[in-house]
Amino acid sequence: MPDNEKAPAGRLRVKQVKSGIGAPAVHKRTLRAIGLRHHQAVIEVADTPSMRGMLFQVRHLVQVTPVAEAR
Repeated sequence: MPDNEKAPAGRLRVKQVKSGIGAPAVHKRTLRAIGLRHHQAVIEVADTPSMRGMLFQVRHLVQVTPVAEAR
């Protein structure tokens, strides 16, 4: 693979397992930025450093699993 081409980013399945009620405002804003709108919501996001940083910030509110790439 040439140096100027990046490998395709993986995907992560994120499930909100705990409510944001009672959490600091910054954690609530992070959940919204990730794309989680409701308790028990499940979404798929790209596995990027910025997304991993957001997920690390709210790791006590979410469950993260890698998505197997279908080829």
